Amino acid sequence: MFTDMDWWTKIRLEVLRGERSKREILRREGIHWETLKKILEHSEPPGYRMKHSRPKPKIGPYLEHIAQIIEEDKALAKKQRHTAKRIYERIKEMGYEGKYTQVKEAVREIRRLRQEVYMPLTHDAGEAQVDFGYALAKVGGVLRKVAFFVMVLPHSDAFFVMAFERERTESYWEGHVRAFAFFGGVAQRISYDNSRTLVAQIVGPHERKLTDGFLKLQSHYLFREHFCRVRRPNEKGVVEGVVKFARLNFFVPVPQVEDLETLNRQLTELCREDMKRRLRGKSGTKAELLREDQAAFLPLPPAAFDACRKQPTRGNSLSLVRFDDNDYSVPVAYAHHEILIKGYVDRVVLCHRDKVVAEHPRSWGKEGVFFDYRHYLPLLERKPGALDHALPLADLHLPECFDTLRRRLCAEESRKGEGNREFIRVLRLLEDYPMGKVRKAVEKATRLGVHSRDAVLQFLTPRFCWEKTSFLLDGREHLRGVKVPTVDVSVYGTLLSGGVP
Repeated sequence: MFTDMDWWTKIRLEVLRGERSKREILRREGIHWETLKKILEHSEPPGYRMKHSRPKPKIGPYLEHIAQIIEEDKALAKKQRHTAKRIYERIKEMGYEGKYTQVKEAVREIRRLRQEVYMPLTHDAGEAQVDFGYALAKVGGVLRKVAFFVMVLPHSDAFFVMAFERERTESYWEGHVRAFAFFGGVAQRISYDNSRTLVAQIVGPHERKLTDGFLKLQSHYLFREHFCRVRRPNEKGVVEGVVKFARLNFFVPVPQVEDLETLNRQLTELCREDMKRRLRGKSGTKAELLREDQAAFLPLPPAAFDACRKQPTRGNSLSLVRFDDNDYSVPVAYAHHEILIKGYVDRVVLCHRDKVVAEHPRSWGKEGVFFDYRHYLPLLERKPGALDHALPLADLHLPECFDTLRRRLCAEESRKGEGNREFIRVLRLLEDYPMGKVRKAVEKATRLGVHSRDAVLQFLTPRFCWEKTSFLLDGREHLRGVKVPTVDVSVYGTLLSGGVP
């Protein structure tokens, strides 16, 4: 049993080599003269070829209208574009009598032929592209969506990925700072999409009014910017592909971490590992090609960009300041004072006249109040009656030895109701010493039966041990010639007797 190609080749060999006549082949194979003619003209079966397209009497009159609907859809969001079924329903109202299958095939063919064709581009060394993506991660036992920053160097395909709570100005800043440090230099030119975090207003196809946040970053690092045309993400297609690659390779399976800091350490290590890969059509690994990018980089500035959003404010009567719809405490000494808030991606730093007075982990929630109980201890010493109802101390779980100390202080008659005040003075030691050390000191004081702030402090102060000290003459060469005479003990006896030595 011959296959089609076997049969085709056998006939061509027999006829064209003169081994059999055409008439003999026609009689033996039972084929038409036109079929034999086609076999002799083509070295392989040419397949079915239509001289004229089939008529489409039912769908034909509506093809132009279908194409118009598809073209108008390009100006709309993808989720509100016509489906083939909706187009079928619309042209059915216009009199179409055919079936849905013809409409579906027509829509598929029109969309296929109208797909955009892109020009392959070269990528100069020292250029970068930036974008944000989103993926699920289990952080602290909670499954949630995180934003991740991606900067890629198209010439070498080296990239840097970092996860954030949200896509915000601070996230862009911190991402650039970390990426430049990772690559060892600043890209000459960086391409972006038209995020509202970066672009305040789109003036024209290529003109943008940039946000102050972006301009501060650019002024510090001196790179040139390029913004894609609206709805033209293909202009930074490399980073679009890396966002997809990172989501499929770095976030699958869903990472389970304690916090974002741990996740970012893992992502940085994965980026380093990826540098060992060799690109298709390239002569070396990504790490080797990165050297060409680095040769074209701008140098890193002497000081890194301070990636924080600054907001001047004033402490209120509760010794709180508000930032990003959350309240953070400052020491009561700075209530009603001018405070400069520095909001980083992971912390909030509070300053007064260039002095850092408080620092809190940043909350990305809303309407939260975050106290540092130590900020309120001086006020509590002046108002000891608020000890049991002070909100900043509500979540402070003191060791049992503190309760023992307080009971004994309040029970001593000699204190005449001043036990709570003295106990607060003990709590104020937490302003200068860690909880673990104060706990041990309080345990020792209660064990020895001494109940006061000064007694506890005595056990906190490092005790001087002369046996472990030494005096070095390095740098004191002039002392080498000093001779100290031997002590005459009898002189001390003369002093005790009242005599004169």
